[in-house]
Amino acid sequence: MADLARKLSVGTEKKTAPAIARWTPLEGLRSEIDRVFNDFTPGFFDRTLARFPNAFTRDVPAVDFVESDKAYELTAELPGIDAKELELTLANGILTVKGEKQESKEEKEKEYYLSERRYGSFQRSLQLPDGVDAEKIDASFANGVLKVVLPKTPSAKKNDRKIAIKAA
Repeated sequence: MADLARKLSVGTEKKTAPAIARWTPLEGLRSEIDRVFNDFTPGFFDRTLARFPNAFTRDVPAVDFVESDKAYELTAELPGIDAKELELTLANGILTVKGEKQESKEEKEKEYYLSERRYGSFQRSLQLPDGVDAEKIDASFANGVLKVVLPKTPSAKKNDRKIAIKAA
């Protein structure tokens, strides 16, 4: 059996494998995913959220602020809140509405048991305009709507004047 052995020539010449461009079916998907994630640069979320101002403000109640001749009127929608869960404060010209919602629901039937709890707090602060008579502020709450009347001072009522516009 020993005479079946053959001698193989051993060369010292270095051979390099030709460069073959490899494309796999997932390479396109990978480059697309990389492009999408590269779009998430600093400031991306700030620009995106600016386009949807109410989409991410679940903890802030919706507020309307209207001016009339005699007063300012603030209306806040607070569904599911009781009046005892609200706090309204005025400090240094800033009106703050605070509240906390706690709701629980429990159902027991033969086939199932359901228990839900929702809770959370919110706060909204507004800088009041000059000329609000802080001593006469009135607040009422009914059917989930807070209404705050902010009467104007007599000097604030007098300061308003109409300016005539001349046609050119």
